[in-house]
Amino acid sequence: MGMPQAAVAFSFEDYLDWEDEQLEKHELVRGETFAMAGARRVHVTVSGNLFAALKNHLRGSSCRAYIADMKLRVKQADAAFYPDVMVTCNPRDHAADQFLSHPVLVVEILSDSTAAYDRGDKFADYRKLPSLQEYAMVDIEARRVECFRRNAENHWVLYDYAEGDCHFASVSLSL
Repeated sequence: MGMPQAAVAFSFEDYLDWEDEQLEKHELVRGETFAMAGARRVHVTVSGNLFAALKNHLRGSSCRAYIADMKLRVKQADAAFYPDVMVTCNPRDHAADQFLSHPVLVVEILSDSTAAYDRGDKFADYRKLPSLQEYAMVDIEARRVECFRRNAENHWVLYDYAEGDCHFASVSLSL
């Protein structure tokens, strides 16, 4: 019986090269990669509808919406994620090819397997992004959107939308 092999810790640049060769998507957290599970139809439908609404709303502005296949680098957390939907208004992101770094809005569609992580460690990493103004988690089963908005004092305030319109202040959109 051989010795167990230590996991290889990836640099961000090595991760980008490696990820380009993979058939499935992987997130990077502090040098370690994690395969992403496939999404259910309802998850894909909700994220697609949200992306379409944002894309239409942002047409003609300096902001752009992106959907699940675009990576988000959180350099301050040594991490890279694939948010379900995100919006950036930063010219550096508009010129980027492989990943974005300056979103104003990130939205995750919760699933049973990801909800605790999306609410906990992933949100802690997202909060390290100076550009981020809002982080929203969509709970399809509960028909609720939990939107955390950064206020002037740099505190994150919860706006809980269980019924009626959901408002994304970062992009001035109510849905």
